[in-house]
Amino acid sequence: MNIQRFNHEQLGEALGPYSQAVVHNSTLYTSGLTAFGSTAQNESISEQTRLIFLQLSIICQAFNVTLENLIKVTLFVSDMSDIVALRSTLFEVYGKYLPASSLIKVDALFSEDLKIEIEAIIAL
Repeated sequence: MNIQRFNHEQLGEALGPYSQAVVHNSTLYTSGLTAFGSTAQNESISEQTRLIFLQLSIICQAFNVTLENLIKVTLFVSDMSDIVALRSTLFEVYGKYLPASSLIKVDALFSEDLKIEIEAIIAL
């Protein structure tokens, strides 16, 4: 079994018992990413989403792929009233490369000002 675990310096230190990314065979799995600790933490769901996809791009670059390789995303949102803005932002980010996707409404994320957390599966 070929499993590799990674934390990316550009994303900051992992503050808990997890790896930011895990590779198994030719598939990359990410932990849930948020805007925590950034200037976007107190911003709109669109700004938080853009920052998270920037983080995902950094992870992709480390493996010489792009967001076009997204297979699946899972989005956890704490407020469904921003869904129109979220969808618009996602269409901008994805372009014509739409991944499979799940959207889950949660009561709260680990910090009250976070509006979204995203985890991804990426083909390498």
